[in-house]
Amino acid sequence: MQHLAEAATKFVAPFPVVIYGVIAMALFVLLGLVTWSYRDVANRREHKSSKSKGHH
Repeated sequence: MQHLAEAATKFVAPFPVVIYGVIAMALFVLLGLVTWSYRDVANRREHKSSKSKGHH
């Protein structure tokens, strides 16, 4: 059991810790761009029925 505890303390990250933050930030930006690309999609559809349109 002592050997497992010593092995756990000797963990070395495969790359610097800052890179994990950069990867996470890039992933959030990518997902944000995908979400942003779907803006106004519902308003571009002309086949809406008259019941679904607002009474403006």
